[in-house]
Amino acid sequence: MTETKEIEGFPYLSYSPAEFSDVQILERAKAFYQAMDSRRSVREFSSEPIAKEVIEQLILTASSAPSGAHKQPWTFCVVSDPELKKQIREAAEEEEYRSYNGRMSEEWLKDLAPLGTDWRKPFLEKAPYLIVVFKRVYELEPAGPKHQNYYVNESVGLACGFLLAAIHQAGLVSLTHTPSPMSFLTQLLKRPENERPFLLIPVSKPAKEIWVPDIKRKSISEMSTWY
Repeated sequence: MTETKEIEGFPYLSYSPAEFSDVQILERAKAFYQAMDSRRSVREFSSEPIAKEVIEQLILTASSAPSGAHKQPWTFCVVSDPELKKQIREAAEEEEYRSYNGRMSEEWLKDLAPLGTDWRKPFLEKAPYLIVVFKRVYELEPAGPKHQNYYVNESVGLACGFLLAAIHQAGLVSLTHTPSPMSFLTQLLKRPENERPFLLIPVSKPAKEIWVPDIKRKSISEMSTWY
């Protein structure tokens, strides 16, 4: 039975994380790394349906991420309506076309070349679900004052990381899409003034054929420093 008590006037619960041997800890760490190392961003999506309950579970996992002062400054908008997906694609491609044809520097375009990206985004219509993550820069109360949120970008970034891991663990595929600027998402989804678009994530079952760039991740020595 979970014990409860007050600490400085606030309710607390006893917490007992699962305990493992040193061998089990290493095995679990390796297994999770191997599972996540097989995750790739893809651009070929299946239109095969996914149960709504699956998406709900993915969002619940994302919402378990830590956040500044436990404000949970995020909103997950799930889009499945074909007409709305079409509008999002058209608006995203308009912004992406401008980016690829003037906004991006030559160096940026050169860095993107091995990834095979361009302004065309057909996956925004094909994937059965688009999860549009909004950050809540502050909270609103009806006829009341604004309430501050803390470390909003960091908190929402953590939640998105949890979401991507959950998508992969469930056997689905995704892509982190960041058309810039993303204000059209606020307009199309009619979001309130306290929300800003953060990330657009199409989600689907794997397509029958998927090709991904032959790229390598940094080694442990390249990305870590020990003191």
